[in-house]
Amino acid sequence: MTMLRLHARAKINWTLDVLGKRPDGYHNLDMLLQSVTLQDTLTIQPAAELSLETTGWPKIRVDERNLVLRAAQALIQTTGTKLGARIRLEKRVPMGAGMGGGSADAAAALLGLNKLWDLRLTHEALERIGLSIGADVPFCVRGGLQRAGGVGEVLHPLETPRVLFLVAVQPCRGLSTKDVFAALRLEDIAPVHRPNNDRAMVALKAGDLPGLASAMGNVLEPVAANLRPEIQGCVARIRATGAIRAQMTGSGSAIFGVYATERDARAALGALRCVYRNIWVMSTAKEGVVFEP
Repeated sequence: MTMLRLHARAKINWTLDVLGKRPDGYHNLDMLLQSVTLQDTLTIQPAAELSLETTGWPKIRVDERNLVLRAAQALIQTTGTKLGARIRLEKRVPMGAGMGGGSADAAAALLGLNKLWDLRLTHEALERIGLSIGADVPFCVRGGLQRAGGVGEVLHPLETPRVLFLVAVQPCRGLSTKDVFAALRLEDIAPVHRPNNDRAMVALKAGDLPGLASAMGNVLEPVAANLRPEIQGCVARIRATGAIRAQMTGSGSAIFGVYATERDARAALGALRCVYRNIWVMSTAKEGVVFEP
């Protein structure tokens, strides 16, 4: 095997609810997560040592904090392999956006190196290793549409019969998940911001966009908007383009709009490009990591 090429897909949150704080300081969550077609690309080939080079977004860390390198080191520590790899990361998913770009890259590294090094670890084992790297990594290993509990690692797969079309915008600087949760006050969560996960699940399965729109919600959105006021204005602008719903994903700072058709999404993309530089059109996907043939 000379080279692998994988696509690491971003995610969006149809819903995000915070149920309470845990003894370990983290929060129990209830979310609906969905893979989308906006993606980074990893090229992996055998080498004597482990190395990483990156292109795309500026200021990507290439040190022990980089999630791709952390994923590779976790595999080495788990299996004891002495093999190396040269990894090239083409970055397209925005950073600090709540779209799981770094987690998707880590998931792709786990899956790709597992195959390159012939480690034969199961997906379940890779998800366990991924959790040690970040809470979104197990989802990104699995991909598709999942209801996620715990800190995001308790996953229940759901059917995704209909492809939905989205536009995502990052209207401001990125946000740190740690900073957003530090600013969260559970007693201040208003019922209007809480999603109805059960109704959202039914609506997604039925392809019922109005039902989905009414059931969506992200309790972190008002918290993030206090840190980045541009978020609130972006939600309003996306809604004005005819989006069925506009909402922040994850802990921000990206906002996405849901559209009835691809044509509607592309029309919105054209209108919003006049205002925002960091903007993408995409659709929902059934896989989180895709190997090129």
